[in-house]
Amino acid sequence: MGKKFLKFEYLLLFAVFIIATCGLIYELIAGTLASYLLGDSVKQFSFIIGVYLFSMGVGSYFAKFIKKNQLNTFIEIEIIVGLIGGLSSVLLFILFEKVDYFQVVLYLLVFITGCLVGLEIPLLMNILKEKVEFSELVSNVFTFDYIGALLASVLFPLVFIPQLGVIKTSLFFGMINISVAIFLTFLLQKEIKNSLLLKFKSIFSFLFLVVVFFFSDEILSFSEEKLYGENIVFTNTTPYQRIVLTHNKNDYKLYLNNNLQFSSADEYRYHEALVHPAMENATNIENVLVLGGGDGLACREILKYPAVKTITLVDLDEKMTQMFKENTILKTFNHNSFLNKKVTIHNQDAFLWAKTTTKKYDVIIIDFPDPSNYSLGKLYSLNFYKTLAKVANPNTVVVIQTTSPYFAPKSFWCINKTVKQVFSNTDAYHVYVPSFGEWGYTIATLNPENTFDKVNRKVNQLKFYNHNYKSLNQFPKDMMAHNVEINRLDNQILVRYFDEEWGKL
Repeated sequence: MGKKFLKFEYLLLFAVFIIATCGLIYELIAGTLASYLLGDSVKQFSFIIGVYLFSMGVGSYFAKFIKKNQLNTFIEIEIIVGLIGGLSSVLLFILFEKVDYFQVVLYLLVFITGCLVGLEIPLLMNILKEKVEFSELVSNVFTFDYIGALLASVLFPLVFIPQLGVIKTSLFFGMINISVAIFLTFLLQKEIKNSLLLKFKSIFSFLFLVVVFFFSDEILSFSEEKLYGENIVFTNTTPYQRIVLTHNKNDYKLYLNNNLQFSSADEYRYHEALVHPAMENATNIENVLVLGGGDGLACREILKYPAVKTITLVDLDEKMTQMFKENTILKTFNHNSFLNKKVTIHNQDAFLWAKTTTKKYDVIIIDFPDPSNYSLGKLYSLNFYKTLAKVANPNTVVVIQTTSPYFAPKSFWCINKTVKQVFSNTDAYHVYVPSFGEWGYTIATLNPENTFDKVNRKVNQLKFYNHNYKSLNQFPKDMMAHNVEINRLDNQILVRYFDEEWGKL
């Protein structure tokens, strides 16, 4: 009898492990999709974690009212969790453009999933309480629970998202959930009432998810075409972002996590303004550093200067730089700049790379994504700019993309003020890019005598920039913000400004 109970116990403890793993995966998927589709990743992840934990508490509370057929109920819940969690990403992608209150649907799915997962652990403990000593039961249940959570948190960003993507990952773990239900219905059929019906439900549900998994690429293509309203030419999911390239007539657009990165129709305005004021103004331009800029478009502009000897590009996402090195369409945008012998690419975190490099650079071009979360916000922090000053010489000119001074003036002037704490000679300018609206930059140097409007060299094959820095240097009242704070690592005020300002749009 003891061996039977031991087998019974460890089967259900294995189920605890799967519950914890899958439950956390569903939560991570909801948070990832929220950041992809809604932006404000810090806020969305925070809300989703809070709702999920609260709903688990609600589910745990109601578990005490389930007195009969607890093993059957547990298996039923396992099937339902597998279906809801597995299909959650499919539903969210399809419904994003079709419902007015998308966030209600998102948080409802999170709440339902959390309630069901919260029901399962107390149910298991009630099922096992007469078969296992209480202290050992609690210890084992929570051990398997936390191990499952650890496994999920490690495998999700490192393995499943890069290899399967969001939709296939949720469907895969839905199938794992239901596989446990199938496993239990066969191995514990003597303890289960009406096991034949449960076998049918679990097998049918599993096969349904298999079919959806098989057609998941078509579902994703359909939902993304509805989302972007344009023909999808190319997609890729990396450990850091979802990359989508669309085509409409003569215009290609690149989206990272649903945010427009550039439009081929007008990106030249952005990149000419980013690169040429600094390159024309710098005393020397032999060694240039580009931080971010994984599309190679900034490098394309820098390579127009014959005096450039080396370009060092640091971008975290290796798949991104590889795409712009190899993809036939993408290479045409950057004019094969990543294949130029002058360009060296380092796929590292720029925050850490800057701390270790010992080389000095003549021009530093910073083209990071907007500070929409804390991991990006650190790249706009006082600490980072102090590190950056160590790789600059007295005449180095630094330029930083600084988001929109019109849509996000507090964010814009926060970055400018933070840079000014390190580079005392700091200025700002902006340019109109039709795809984005008014966009801004901060330019800085350690040389107090540099006025930024001096032109030491020119290239003539430009479409937009007219070598007149002062024409970009005037800010009307509606682009100004006062009394902004400095962005430090310990406050990340910039991320809060950014969420507050862009969240209104």
